[in-house]
Amino acid sequence: QVQLVESGGGLVQAGGSLRLSCAASGSIQGINDMGWYRQAPGKQRELVASITSGGSTSYADSVKGRFTISRTNAENTVYLQMNSLKPEDTAVYYCNADVVRLWQGRYDYWGQGTQVTVSS
Repeated sequence: QVQLVESGGGLVQAGGSLRLSCAASGSIQGINDMGWYRQAPGKQRELVASITSGGSTSYADSVKGRFTISRTNAENTVYLQMNSLKPEDTAVYYCNADVVRLWQGRYDYWGQGTQVTVSS
């Protein structure tokens, strides 16, 4: 069994910062791409940032220059450092991992979601 546990969400004023963490645990052989998605009420889930196993990163245009995704492969953890937060960043943030399970192939897993609220 594989689980992704998120932490770090909360309430912050506009211009502030938060750091999200997502730790994968279980029968993991390795993890390929990892990413952070977000979903606001009434909107579709969107990809915020992603990172490959080799450390290559991609960002949505709306967060470029403000958010930084990183990972520690040995700990199977992905982070999202969010700076200069804006009210429009308010959403539930979900981590995602392309996990290679021991002897069981690749599976896509999701964290439980963590609420990020940015006040004006």
